[in-house]
Amino acid sequence: MDLIGSDLACVRGQREIFAGLGFRAAGGEALLLVGPNGAGKSSLLRLIAGLVRRTAGTLTLDGGDPELTVPEQAHYLGHQDALKTSLSVTENLAFWIDFLGGDRGRIDAALDAVALAEIADLPAGFLSAGQRRRLSIARLVAVDRPVWLLDEPTAALDVASQARLAGLMKAHLSGGGIVVAATHGPLGLDDTRELRLGGVA
Repeated sequence: MDLIGSDLACVRGQREIFAGLGFRAAGGEALLLVGPNGAGKSSLLRLIAGLVRRTAGTLTLDGGDPELTVPEQAHYLGHQDALKTSLSVTENLAFWIDFLGGDRGRIDAALDAVALAEIADLPAGFLSAGQRRRLSIARLVAVDRPVWLLDEPTAALDVASQARLAGLMKAHLSGGGIVVAATHGPLGLDDTRELRLGGVA
């Protein structure tokens, strides 16, 4: 499986963020997006996720499901955790599983994977920033999708949670999945490639 972007261009707010951008990420590979603030790292992730319109170029997932678009085969973890504070931990995850077309039978395993099982009935409004982040990460585990798009995924995570996330990413990669991540710090992965984006610092 290969995620391939060719001659991609993105314009936001009448400003060209990038143009002529190409990359390839193979199954089992983590591609790190690096560069200064404003370089377009988040915009590229959102473009792959289908949240930002590309103004030129092509995006394909060779070896993926030909009946689905690239965004339909990708998880996007952005800066916002996208949780409803009045719903419990379990209810929030159940909503996302239903929305993403997954199986509610995987809720318990997903919460175990991010160490939230003991507070499954707690309203999300009572969670710390780190716990909210871990609940967002649980979506990656609960619904299988081959491409993970992660924007500063370790934000708000303590050392133990960062290690737990690294383990989840390694398991995803070992199963042939793809990780594309924008990060200013280490992710705890052994073998990664970098795609450096330019831009205004």
